[in-house]
Amino acid sequence: MRRSFTKTGLLVAKLLLTALFLTAGPVSAQQLGTPNASILTISSERLFNESAFGRRIAREVEAESAVLVAENRQIEAELSAEEQALTDRRAEMEPEAFRVLADAFDKKVQDIRNTRDARARSLGQKQDAARIDFLNAAAPVLEDLMREAGAGVILERSSVFLSSNATDITDLAIARIDIVLGDGSPSPDDLED
Repeated sequence: MRRSFTKTGLLVAKLLLTALFLTAGPVSAQQLGTPNASILTISSERLFNESAFGRRIAREVEAESAVLVAENRQIEAELSAEEQALTDRRAEMEPEAFRVLADAFDKKVQDIRNTRDARARSLGQKQDAARIDFLNAAAPVLEDLMREAGAGVILERSSVFLSSNATDITDLAIARIDIVLGDGSPSPDDLED
């Protein structure tokens, strides 16, 4: 059986649909997966470490650290061999001549140690700089989340004495930042500049 709507029936259906949409109101923040709260919390440590960007930085730092450790072992082996050779020659050398060589060796060891320490510090600074770059790049995403939630502030979760887990947006922020930033690797266009 085929039904046909009259003009009045269509008008009633349109009115009902319009009333339904008007009473539904705008999409709430919770419908978007964002909590509806004036204060949000976030774990900045997790935000960085669990994001694609942070994981890439961790892999890079780990790889550079492994290279540094391997180089340090090689240098240590070479210095041990040099020290042993110097010790072996001691018996056949004049004390003053040996002292000159020993002092030169000590200076060489100190210079190498200072250089290696500087490289290790540089690696730590690279990670710190990447964290700052990440937070600067993530700020617009976090601002959007604040706006969606109707929040006025995002607090560091570790600094909050007590809060509901419902206000923690860390997982949501990581997901959105990963979409926007990816792993933060420079694009081929960036490399050409």
